[in-house]
Amino acid sequence: MATPAKKFINNPNDVVTEFIEGLVETYPGLQYLDGLPEVKVVLRADVSAADYDKVAVISGGGSGHEPAQAGYVGEGMLTAAICGDVFASPPVDSILAGIRAVTGPMGCLLVVTNYTGDRLNFGLAAELAKTEGFKVETVIVGDDCALPPPRGIAGRRGLAGTILVHKVAGAAAAAGLSLEEVAAEAKHASEMVGTMGVALTVCSLPGQATSDRLGPEKMELGLGVHGEPGAAVVDIQPVDVVVSHVLQQILSPETNYVPITRGNSVVLMVNGLGGTPLMELMIAAGKAVPKLQLEFGLAVDRVYTGSFMSSLDMAGFSISIMKADQSILERLDAPTKAPSWPVGTDGNRPPSKIPVPLPPFQQNKNEESLGRPQELSQQGRILEAAIEAAATVVISLKDSLNEWDGKVGDGDCGSTMCRGATAILEDMRNYYPLNDAAETVNEIGSSIRRVMGGTSGIIYSLLCKAAYAELKANVQSEVTSKHWSDALKSSISAVSKYGGARAGYRTMLDALIPASRVLEEKLSIGEDPVSAFVLSGEAATAGAESTIQMQAQAGRSSYVSAEILASIPDPGAMAAAAWYSAAARAVKEQSQGLGIVIR
Repeated sequence: MATPAKKFINNPNDVVTEFIEGLVETYPGLQYLDGLPEVKVVLRADVSAADYDKVAVISGGGSGHEPAQAGYVGEGMLTAAICGDVFASPPVDSILAGIRAVTGPMGCLLVVTNYTGDRLNFGLAAELAKTEGFKVETVIVGDDCALPPPRGIAGRRGLAGTILVHKVAGAAAAAGLSLEEVAAEAKHASEMVGTMGVALTVCSLPGQATSDRLGPEKMELGLGVHGEPGAAVVDIQPVDVVVSHVLQQILSPETNYVPITRGNSVVLMVNGLGGTPLMELMIAAGKAVPKLQLEFGLAVDRVYTGSFMSSLDMAGFSISIMKADQSILERLDAPTKAPSWPVGTDGNRPPSKIPVPLPPFQQNKNEESLGRPQELSQQGRILEAAIEAAATVVISLKDSLNEWDGKVGDGDCGSTMCRGATAILEDMRNYYPLNDAAETVNEIGSSIRRVMGGTSGIIYSLLCKAAYAELKANVQSEVTSKHWSDALKSSISAVSKYGGARAGYRTMLDALIPASRVLEEKLSIGEDPVSAFVLSGEAATAGAESTIQMQAQAGRSSYVSAEILASIPDPGAMAAAAWYSAAARAVKEQSQGLGIVIR
């Protein structure tokens, strides 16, 4: 029986919060926003949005990659880092809080690693910040050189080369450049760097058992920093052979991942993935430098060796190579107080936390319309039953969803969905305005956005926001089945627009798209709305089960081989089908029990 890996932690759910608290106690130049555990933002103690006269550089992502990204907050590098849960993208509200806390009139640059959840969360936060009057630019970093040209929309993963981009951007901002100029330098740097990782073990998540995917005599080439399978599993090789393979992969003229040719100057970063002794990293660096010089004809101008972007306790390392012109070298050499570059501190110790900033304007909600009604209408009772059924079935599927996700992703789909479902049930009992369908959907989105990280959280937030907009715009009085059908279509369109997924991409949309089509078709021919809802639920289930035969074209599953995917349904699609079908059955039971005719 598999047991959780041994770790020096308390509650596995508190590891990121407690890491941040320890970080700011260790480095007095850092603070965090007083919004833990929901808002996990580390920022420079010497910066306030009210009077900051330089471009703010903000990055972030899932935790578990320490010292990235919070360890690079400091003068000359990042202005703030947004921390998600372990291997989960930070939620939009946290990103917005970070933007508000440090962004002055010069604006801010978001440096985002190329993962679907990070792109979506940071993208939505950027758009919301712009509506609040902030100037925002975004640079996406995808420096992975391990996999063949990407399938679908996922693209190359963001790896340790991102840290070099942070340094270039931070130095450019410290020099007083404009937002457009800082963004241009960061984008240029991101196009000059390539990275590939190798590992002897996969990582173990706090509170979870360690995967035994790699045997004692095997190593993996090109695996992801979240433990997802890489390009190949091979016998353990001497480090000389490993380094030669990695350098050849990054610098191959056939793939042309980086524009580096003989005679160029380069920067080398040898990065430990969390469980590799410094001795072994130094050995790898010592072998890489002469190979770059003699075999590839490159001038190695800078070498950085250490753990810059880890993967919890993974025994492995990555190599990053960046083409280095004089401008990039000057940015890399510029002074910084970011503790993990590393640099010292001046010893001043301001308060370790400051309040979460409020939006520049606060919209007042109508407490009567948004509170739980004293008495539910018939539609309110049906809506309550549907929500409760949907959330309850998601909670019951936690372990199954985690098991499926552990084979194709990072193993937390069930835990993430369970957090959202639990919050929905709690919030519904306290303040959902169930007699107002549109506002209830909006509040569901707020509950999800508050507690769910990663791609699932942002996608479900988009679903709810699009459905709310459709219901609010087109419903004057009672919500009909046609209104719900239109809201579902709008939700699917929003997720497809911002996430890029379509039918057949092996995502949750492969459950919701068939459901929407059947619901619209049955309603158009005059089918009883309740029956149409139930039939569309059956279509959702069939659609989710069909993902077993699909090759993933979005999300982390797109990095996983077809052989692994062939026996496992998409966990996101299975979750969507489960809650949708449960809601349909609950509506049927309630309408029959109350003797209600639904239009």
